[in-house]
Amino acid sequence: MSTLLYRIGKAAYARPWRFLAAWLLVVAAIAGSLTVFPMHLGNAIRIDGTPAQQVIDDLAERLPDASGGQGLIAFQAPDGSRIDDPAVQQALLAAVDAVHHSPHVIDPTAIETGQPLLQAAAAIAQLAAAPAANSPAPWILLSADGTVALFTFQFDVQTFELPSGTIDRTVEAASAAVGGSGLGVYPSSSMIEVPEVVGAGEIIGVLVAAAVLVVTLGSLLAAGLPLLSALLGVGTGVGGTLAVSHVLQIHSLTVVLALMLGLAVGIDYALFIVNRQRRLILDRRLSAHEATGRALGTAGNAVLFAGATVVIALVALLVVGIQLLTTMALVAAATVILVVLASLTFLPALLGLAGERICGPRTRQAALPGEAEAPAGPTTPGEPDARGTAARRPVAARWAGLLTRRRYLVAPIAVLVAVVLAVPAWDMRLGLPSGEAYDSGTPQRTSYELVRDRFGDGFNGPLVVTASAENPIDVADLTGLYQDLTGIDGVAAVGLAGMDAAGRTAVFSVVPATGPNDERTADLVQTIRDAGAGFTAQRHVTVGVTGFAALAIDISERLGDVLPAYVSVVLILSLIVLLLVFRSILVPVSATLGFLLSVAATLGVTTAVFQWGWLQGVLGMDATTPVLSLLPIIATGVLYGLAMDYQVFLVSSMREARVHGRHGTDAVVHGFTQASRVVVAAAVIMTAVFAGFVFNADPMIKQFGLALAAGILVDAFLIRLTLVPALMAAFGDRAWNLPGALGRRLPDLDIEGDRLSAHLADHDAVPVPV
Repeated sequence: MSTLLYRIGKAAYARPWRFLAAWLLVVAAIAGSLTVFPMHLGNAIRIDGTPAQQVIDDLAERLPDASGGQGLIAFQAPDGSRIDDPAVQQALLAAVDAVHHSPHVIDPTAIETGQPLLQAAAAIAQLAAAPAANSPAPWILLSADGTVALFTFQFDVQTFELPSGTIDRTVEAASAAVGGSGLGVYPSSSMIEVPEVVGAGEIIGVLVAAAVLVVTLGSLLAAGLPLLSALLGVGTGVGGTLAVSHVLQIHSLTVVLALMLGLAVGIDYALFIVNRQRRLILDRRLSAHEATGRALGTAGNAVLFAGATVVIALVALLVVGIQLLTTMALVAAATVILVVLASLTFLPALLGLAGERICGPRTRQAALPGEAEAPAGPTTPGEPDARGTAARRPVAARWAGLLTRRRYLVAPIAVLVAVVLAVPAWDMRLGLPSGEAYDSGTPQRTSYELVRDRFGDGFNGPLVVTASAENPIDVADLTGLYQDLTGIDGVAAVGLAGMDAAGRTAVFSVVPATGPNDERTADLVQTIRDAGAGFTAQRHVTVGVTGFAALAIDISERLGDVLPAYVSVVLILSLIVLLLVFRSILVPVSATLGFLLSVAATLGVTTAVFQWGWLQGVLGMDATTPVLSLLPIIATGVLYGLAMDYQVFLVSSMREARVHGRHGTDAVVHGFTQASRVVVAAAVIMTAVFAGFVFNADPMIKQFGLALAAGILVDAFLIRLTLVPALMAAFGDRAWNLPGALGRRLPDLDIEGDRLSAHLADHDAVPVPV
C-alpha cells in the first residue's frame, strides 16, 4: 500500500488539474442534484420496536387524525392586557385560524364528528370539571390570570414526515396573523424543524483551527491546504447526504455529526501529510515533488489506516439494529471515507500547484544542515538526529523526559484524574431535550416557562393514552377508564382527545403533574403500562401509552440495553486492530484501557455540565437537562476512532524509533518528541472544531459538541500524551513482546511505510538549492 500511495502522490503532484477536475465534477453533480431535489431533514427521534412508537404506528392505521405530530404555541398578552380583551382575543383567534388553514394542519372544525365520540364526550363531560368560561375555543386553554393562552393542534403526519419548511411556515402564519396587537407568539420545542447547523460558534472553531495550522506549519499557504482538503471532503459527504434526503429519512443530527467529524479528521489528516512533506523537504533536502510522494507513502499510509479505524467504529453501530443510528453511522462513515480520499488525492494535487513555494526561502535557510534529521535508517542515541530534534522541540523533549523519569508517579495520577472526571457519570440520566433545555430568551424556553408557570409543568409534555378493542367500546367502559386514569397518583388532568368513527379506538390526553423529563413522569408512564392488564380485564380495552415522556423513556431504555453490547464490540475491535498494527500484547491492552477511561471521563464531564449545571456560566448556558439518549453510544464510537488515531500516530513513532535501534525509555522519548507536536496540533484543531458546536442553539448539538471536545481533550492530553508515554516507559522493551507463534501468523501492516523508506533510501532526489 505504501508504494501505491507513493505513486499516487507523485502522479497527483505532477498532473494536479486531472485530479482537481475529477473532484470538481463530483461537487458539480451534487450541487445539481440539490437544485433539482431540495433537501428534506427531520428533527424527530424514532426508534422502531419501542412500545411508544408501536402505539403511534397503530394509531396511524386506526385513527390517522390522532397519529400525527402535535404542535403547541403559547400566546402571551401584552403587558397590562388579558387574552380575553376584545382586541387581543381577536388577534388570537386570527392566529389560530391561520394555523388551522396551514398545510398539513388538521382543522378540527372541518372534521365530521362520529356518534360514538359525541356520546363518549357527553358522558365524560358530566364527570369532568366545567371548562373555563372565557375559553374562546375548546382547543385553546386560558391561564387562571388570563394572560396566557395555550393552543394545541395536530399535524396530519409525524413532524419528521412533513415537507421541508412546513413547521416554519405554520409558525410564521401565526405570527403574521397577530399583526400589531402585541400578542407574543412562542412555539414549543416540538415546533423546530431543522436547527441551525453552522453558526458563529462553528465558524470561530474553524478559524481557531486555521490559526493552529499557521503556527504548526509556519506558512499561510501550507495552512490553507489542509483546510481546503477538509472542506472538499466534508462538502461532498454532507452535500451528498442532503442530496438523498428527499428519498431517505435523514435526521438533522446526522448531518451535524458528519460535519463535525469530517471537519475535525479532515483537517487533522491533511495536517499529518503536509507536515511530513515539509519535514522531508527541510530535513532531507528533497524536492517538493519527491517529498509529496514519500509523505503519501508514509504519513498517507497512517492516515488511511486511521480513517479505517474511524469507519470501523462507526459501522460497528449497525450491530445495534436501530435505524436512526444506522443512518447516522453510514453517513458519518461515508463522509470520513471521502475526507480520506481527499487527503490522498486532492491534497497532493494542491501541493503540486503550490510547488516549491510550500517552503519559502527563509524557512529553507532556517533548516540548517546541522539541525536536519538524518535519513531513514538505523540510529543510535547521540546522533545528530536526536540532538537536532530535541533542540527544535525542547518543550516536548523535557515533557517526555519528565514522564519517563516519574513514570510510576505520573501513571497513577493520570488514572486518578480520569476517574475523578468520570464520577458524575454514575448520576447520569438519559432523556430527550425539551423546551427547558434551551437557553433563556429563546422562544422554546419562553414557551416552556409560560406553560409551566401558568398551567403546570405537565402541560409541556402530555401523555397520549390509547384504548382499543376489536368491537365498539362501550361508553360505560370509556367513562370508567377516564375515572381510572384521573385517579392515578401523578395525573393532573385527563381529556378525551378523539375517537374513530367505528368507536373501536379512543385517545385520551393525560397531563402529568410533573415535567416531561421528571423521573416521576417516567414512573407515571410505567404505572399506566403496569395497569394495562387490569384495564383489559375491567374495561375490555387494550391500553397503550405514547407521547414525549413515553418516547424518551423507551428510547433511553433501548439504547441503554444495547450500549454494553456495542462497547464490547468496540473493545474487541480495539484489541484486534492494535494487535495487528503494533504486533504487541501490552500496547493494545493499555491503549484500550485508556480509551475506557476517556469515555468514562467524557460522560462524567457531560453529566456535570448539562445535568448538574457546572460551568454553564462560563459556556454561556443556563439550562439543565438529562444527557441525550443517543450521546453515550455515538460518543463511544466516535471517540474510539479518534483515540486510535492519536495512538497510532504517537506510538508508531516510538515503534519506529525502536526498529531503528533505540531501546527502553530512549525510544519512548525520541518517538514522543518526533510525533507530539503534530498530535498536539491535531488535538487542538479537533477540540476547536467540536467546541464551536457547543454554542449552537440546539440542545442536542450542544451536547455532542461539548462531549466530543471534552473527550478529545481528555484522550489526547491526559491519556495519549501523559499516561501512554509513562506506561510505555514502565514497560520498556517488554511493551513490544509478542509470542513467536502469534507473531508468525500476524501480517506486518507496515503502517509507517518503513519498507518504502528503506527501498527509497538510496534514491533520494537531488537537494533543492536554498
